[in-house]
Amino acid sequence: MPLAALRRDRMEVMGYFYRSNIHPFTECERRAQTLRDYAQQTSLEVIFDRSYDLEGFLQKLVFRESERCQICYHERLKSTALMARRGKFDAFSTTLLYSRYQKHDLIRAVAEEIAHQVGVPFHYEDYRVGWREGIDRSKQMGMYRQPYCGCIYSEKDRYWKPERKPTERRTADRR
Repeated sequence: MPLAALRRDRMEVMGYFYRSNIHPFTECERRAQTLRDYAQQTSLEVIFDRSYDLEGFLQKLVFRESERCQICYHERLKSTALMARRGKFDAFSTTLLYSRYQKHDLIRAVAEEIAHQVGVPFHYEDYRVGWREGIDRSKQMGMYRQPYCGCIYSEKDRYWKPERKPTERRTADRR
């Protein structure tokens, strides 16, 4: 949806795939391949980050897990802004703004701070208005749809469901 919206506004768009936050590596590769396929179908040029500094990313999060989204946004957006500056782009943005699950106010604040530091404007647009349409289109295209944000912590949040103690079950059942 972000690509469609930007092109509708007659903007030239180039994608950038940042990968150090995606765990495990097989998930990272699956997402990258999905983007390659999509880019080919939509004539989108994409720069793929070739590094995979998972250790460096995790070291920034350890003992700061409650701040993980802010740290992740900062890492991703700073890398994007620096790429935009190197490529002499007019602005940078993020597909994070498409998700209903992301913290839009935090994304915007982090991105605007980085834009000021790096000297490349941040283009904010709320792409959530196309949420349902984007899901339908991706399914029609047969695209892989990622089941969690990307980091090891979001993977745990998505899949690990601790069992409740019997006393907790009874209390929950009475409500």
